[in-house]
Amino acid sequence: MQKTLLVKFGFIALLSFLLLIPLSLIQGMVSERAANREAVRQDIARSSSYAQRITGPILVQPYVRRVEETRFAADGITQVKTEKDVRGQLYFLPEDLQLKGQLASEVRWRGIYPARLFHAKNQLQAKFHIPSHFGIAEDFERYRFEPAFVSLGIADIRGIEAVPGLKLDGKALELRPGSRVRFIESGIHSPIGLLAPDRDSHMALDLSLALQGTEGFSLVPVGKNSDFRLSSDWPHPSFQGEFLPVDRKVDAQGFEAHWQTSFFATNLEEKLKACARDGEQCPAFHGTQMGVDLVDPVDQYLQTERSVKYGLLFVVLSFAGFFLFEILKPVAVHPVQYGLVGLALALFFLLLLSLSEHLAFWQAYGIAAGACIALISFYVSHVLGGRARGLACGLGLSLLYGMLFCLLRSEDHALLLGSALLFAVLAGVMILTRRLNWYRLGGQTPALCD
Repeated sequence: MQKTLLVKFGFIALLSFLLLIPLSLIQGMVSERAANREAVRQDIARSSSYAQRITGPILVQPYVRRVEETRFAADGITQVKTEKDVRGQLYFLPEDLQLKGQLASEVRWRGIYPARLFHAKNQLQAKFHIPSHFGIAEDFERYRFEPAFVSLGIADIRGIEAVPGLKLDGKALELRPGSRVRFIESGIHSPIGLLAPDRDSHMALDLSLALQGTEGFSLVPVGKNSDFRLSSDWPHPSFQGEFLPVDRKVDAQGFEAHWQTSFFATNLEEKLKACARDGEQCPAFHGTQMGVDLVDPVDQYLQTERSVKYGLLFVVLSFAGFFLFEILKPVAVHPVQYGLVGLALALFFLLLLSLSEHLAFWQAYGIAAGACIALISFYVSHVLGGRARGLACGLGLSLLYGMLFCLLRSEDHALLLGSALLFAVLAGVMILTRRLNWYRLGGQTPALCD
């Protein structure tokens, strides 16, 4: 009897580990489908426009500076002085920057895979102060200035939906493609003509800009004081960047967010000087941003992948219940029957994956769990020889699936719920077997101590 019990226990343990093969195959299929969805999102973004980031506006004053160079002649003794022209740009950031944006979300499908796009209508206002002599303290007479322009960086200019409208001090200006600034990769600019260098001047800029993008929208707060207000009909925002909103409202109808910051927090003047000096893409400058991503609240592939990780626990707990039933009741369960029940448990995760691509996750979970519970309960009622026993098995599986759903929905409390579930199962086994004589079950007589 003892040998037979140990052999069956070992076979059940081996069968549990063999069921890891279909579970791992299903997990690989989940990863593959998730990769396909991401590829579709990238393909749609590549065909339309990527996430959008607005940098600027920046007022740029090009110049040509006459500099002296001293070099030695061929004899190595005589010094020769020459002059040459060096081109450069002076950059002026807004004293005040205000941007009001309204995002309308849109879902586009390719097959069964969705991608989220948005259409942003933006109103931007900026006020500039240009100091006398453009802030140059030395050798001003060596500078020759060219017409200035305003530059605005746009992460993906393909997303410009209509011709932007730009006014400077109430006067309409023409916008042209290209930022004309080395460290702003893509954007638009507008010539504003020659500026008077002999006195302080102030300028007010108004810009209307309609942009299309995918997933996210952000702003580099280049103003000495920056005010960014954004509203959308999407009710699941994920606020990103180095600054969180000072005020926000999120409900079922969408969200409203308000950011405020200043040079004291951003240090963008120093970062801009480094960009002008190095002439690189300036990740520190562009990385100082604030914005939002339009995320899906439930990622069905992530939820399914998390559920598959609990697959072995499902199998082990179910097999433990059968094995315990065999011990407590005079019923024999064949190893093949264990295997069929295990395959049915594994099939649940495949059903969940396929259904969640067409239904809401909770609906897919309910249908897949209900189908597996009904199938296993029907089968077990004949294996264990009683409808009541099959119903009891179905009730136990329902509790397991219910606990798993709670684990998936409550990510922050997953460890607590999982620990409570394992403790409850162990406590149940100990209570049910508290009067069981394991020596008699194994055909042995316990040795007595003198």
